[in-house]
Amino acid sequence: MMIKRRKTKNFFIGSIGCGHLYPVSVQSMTNTDTRNVAGTVAQIEELAQAGCEIIRIAVPNQAAGEALPQIIALSSMPVIADIHFDYQLALLALKNGVHGLRLNPGNIGAQWKVKEIVQAAKEKNIPIRIGVNSGSLEKNLLDKHGKPTAEALVESALKHINLLEKLKFDLIKISLKSSQVPLMLDAYRMMGKLVPYPLHLGVTEAGLLQTGTIKSAVGIGTLLAEGIGDTIRVSLTTDPIQEIKVAKEILRSLGLVKEGIEIISCPTCGRSQIDVVSLAQEIEQKLQKIKMPLKVAVMGCAVNGPGEAKEADLGIAGGKGEGLLFVKGKIKKKVPEEHLVKVLCAEVEKIIKENN
Repeated sequence: MMIKRRKTKNFFIGSIGCGHLYPVSVQSMTNTDTRNVAGTVAQIEELAQAGCEIIRIAVPNQAAGEALPQIIALSSMPVIADIHFDYQLALLALKNGVHGLRLNPGNIGAQWKVKEIVQAAKEKNIPIRIGVNSGSLEKNLLDKHGKPTAEALVESALKHINLLEKLKFDLIKISLKSSQVPLMLDAYRMMGKLVPYPLHLGVTEAGLLQTGTIKSAVGIGTLLAEGIGDTIRVSLTTDPIQEIKVAKEILRSLGLVKEGIEIISCPTCGRSQIDVVSLAQEIEQKLQKIKMPLKVAVMGCAVNGPGEAKEADLGIAGGKGEGLLFVKGKIKKKVPEEHLVKVLCAEVEKIIKENN
């Protein structure tokens, strides 16, 4: 069943469409020193190869802002400047050619500073993401609500949206992030009913790879399944490449992206007569760079294995020291266990060639 996405305003961030008319895009953020142009560009390209579509980079000082033209010229994807506290850095980033701005208006300061940024963005037709985080809410809202709440996040965002709208600026994206999944879910659902702007989804400070993946999948995945969300960033305390892998898998699991290999593998149990874990890991590693959408089954026994393998584009179902190779739902041949990976990968390459 197709997910019916919430209708939004649509616009471009560089070459990438944002809004319900375009695919949900994947973002990440470099962790390099932006002043190091070569290192930043190298990481941008690694992330692009992994499937990242929009990159955000920190602009904490003047020198970082001055490095932007070189980085943007060498980047293969749109660049968003991440700005905090100093409105002059936002103006510098716009002058130097960024494709988007991410601001937390609550820490930019006086409204006149935000107005100057908006006017400059309006002149260049550059979108702004209003980024509200539960950890940096305005003091008056914390006093009013007692603590970070969904209502407080939405109230903060609406205040800044209203300011931008009064300036006749509507190239707006919104994020309402929290490390608490139920809080972010409530905030995004609430906001989605109030404004027509695209929503940038994320669970902020989600944690290390395992726990952060779970929190992100639950938070981001729940909203996407409800049709809410237009671009996503998985925030993990690890190599940003892992963020892209998790984000892509969230989208793939919901049928929102049809790209790359989807491995279907059974859990280990006492019925298994081959090393399913090693087989699945090796197959995933060997096929990770393939872009063609293919469902590959790696099954370990005769109970569910053959049925699942038949449902996939191709797969293997193991027995004692051997396995069956399935292609398009039909048994193709029986293969010794030590040759299963080689035979399966060869079949994948054959399918790719036949479809090119």
